[in-house]
This record gives sequence, C-alpha cells and structure tokens, in this order.
Amino acid sequence: MNIAIDVTPLETGHAGRGIGVYTQLLIDALQSYEKEHTYTLFTRGQNEPKNIDLVHYPYFDPFFLTLPLHKPKPTVVTVHDLIPLVFPDEFPAGLRGNVKWQIQKLSLRGALRIISDSESSKKDIVSITDINAQKIDVVYLAPSDVFKPIKNKTNLDVVKKKYHLPNQFILYVGDVNWNKNILGMLKAFQKVKCGNQEIIRNVKLVLVGKAFLDASLQETQQINSFIDTVGLNKEVMMIGSVPMDDLAAIYNLASVYIQPSFYEGFGLPVLEAMACGCPVVTSDTSSLAEIAGPAILINPNNIDSIPKGTAKALLLSNIERNQLIQKQFRWVERFTWERVARETVRVYAKVLAKKDDRA
Repeated sequence: MNIAIDVTPLETGHAGRGIGVYTQLLIDALQSYEKEHTYTLFTRGQNEPKNIDLVHYPYFDPFFLTLPLHKPKPTVVTVHDLIPLVFPDEFPAGLRGNVKWQIQKLSLRGALRIISDSESSKKDIVSITDINAQKIDVVYLAPSDVFKPIKNKTNLDVVKKKYHLPNQFILYVGDVNWNKNILGMLKAFQKVKCGNQEIIRNVKLVLVGKAFLDASLQETQQINSFIDTVGLNKEVMMIGSVPMDDLAAIYNLASVYIQPSFYEGFGLPVLEAMACGCPVVTSDTSSLAEIAGPAILINPNNIDSIPKGTAKALLLSNIERNQLIQKQFRWVERFTWERVARETVRVYAKVLAKKDDRA
C-alpha cells in the first residue's frame, strides 16, 4: 500500500502539541514497524499525491475546515475528541464555528473509516455525528520511548537546576482548557497544603504547558487571579513548554503526577508519567477511566476527592510507592507505538478491502 498522510499539524502551531506529537510519532512508528508499505507526506493546500491507495488525515477540528469535501481516494480520519461539542456551553462556537462544524461533519461522514483514541471518544462521535459505530476503530495511543526511568542522577540534576525545580513537587502537564479542571486542581492543592505532615507542607505544584505563560488567555488569567487571591504564588511554578527529553526528566523528578480533568479524549501524560516511574492520580471519567489502570482514581466533580487522592499518593510508604510504580510499569507496557502502527495499518486494510468489495 502507498499511504498519503496529511502532516499539516507539523507545519503549524500544533507541532509541539498533542496533535502534532501524535502525527510525528505515528509517521515514525509506521516507517519503523510497517516497512512493507510506503508513506507519502503532504500538507493541506497541496494536491493529494498521485499513485496512492489511501489518504489518512490524522487530525480533525470541528470548527476549522481541516478535511476536503471531495475525496478522490479512500480516506481515513483520526478524531481525537469532540469535547467542544460534548460541552457546548463551555466552548461556544459562534455562528461561523457552527457553520464550519456542519461542513466538517458532512466531510467526516464521507470518510470510509474513522480512528478514535478511546471508547469514550468513539461514543461521542457516534452520538454527535450519527455515524455508525461499526465504521469507527479505537486505537489507543502510547507514550514515546523517550519516557522511561532515568538512572543517571547527574542528568536529572541538570534538568532540576535548569528549571529551578523544588525537591518535592506535584506535576501537571497539559493545557488550560475548561475540561482540564485546573482551578479544581489548584483548590485541591490549597487543601493539601493544610496537612500536618512535613512532605505535604513542603510540596510544590509545577505546571508544564505553553498556555500557562500566555497571559492573553482568559483561562490563564483566571488561574493567575486565583493563585494571587489565595496566596499560592510561592507554592506554584509555571515553566511553560519544555523539550521532550527534559519533560521525561521532570516526570522522573516529580513526587506525584496529577490529571484531574473533567473530560479527556485520551490523556497521554498519564501514560508518560507511568512510563517514567511517577505515581499517578487521575480522574475516573471519560477516557481516563480506560487508561488509568492501577493509578489512584479521583472524582473531578467532588471537591474533597482530588485533595484526598493527592494526599494519599504523597503519603505512600516507600514500599507502597514502589508497588504502585511497578504496577504502573506493567500496565503501561501494553501501550506501544508498534501496536499503534499495526492497528492503524489494520484500519487501512479494512478501507481497501471495502474498496475492493465495491469494485
């Protein structure tokens, strides 16, 4: 098979974000593990390459025209999530956005198969677009091989000094969108700091993500306002986006990783943290419930659940902590990019088999 893959996310602001990371890791995995096929890369605005069997659009935005209406070749589309449509009050689209959504929805229905990151997202696609569930394949994502335990203390010390990281910290990696529940996390952290144990009194909160340093964002303004109001300025650090190698070291240095989202399409940082040997606290909702495995689960809608779960992780004995880490290692082993590549190619094969049936 000769597969054409749209790599537009690698040419835009998505390059260092989830969609861009997925696109790059998918291409790398396909070229590494599925070498019997050839892969031609193109960007939106270019004509689709000739002499190809299938086109894969590895991203989908409901409010931007990312798909062509006319599809001369069999098409696969990856839909990571439809969160803005699940919670329309929190993500108002406006008139133009709604018009573009109708066009995108029509175009999505023209794809022969759809790849979803999780069963949760698959259910949303079915309920919101009325596309037949049999047309959608779930292919779980995986952490990059960069994310692993780092034994070299010197390398860890270099990263610790580079970002002025504290000795003990809770880590969050990601965006500031409403579904991420950042204010809920900050309120939980404030409660955790009230504990009597020394490790809890000394722990800091480190927030990694480009959006935390973008003061023009309303969400970031609300976060900064809350931190100022409750006096957490010296307890919370924002270090923006970081290179992947540095991020792996930061996971290794963290005491706990927390992902208290209301809703996720997947939640890749949960698996990245596990792969690095960092105890994880995460929500029992949406896709997170599918990939959490042995992580400590919390209810993001319960004001007491997040601080309780966070404190539990911080106060694990050395034996309990190591047991949790080992369980997480065993769990995360099932999520590999080799598996992603093979399952993605199976989707391609389904498309071409359907094409042959129609011939």
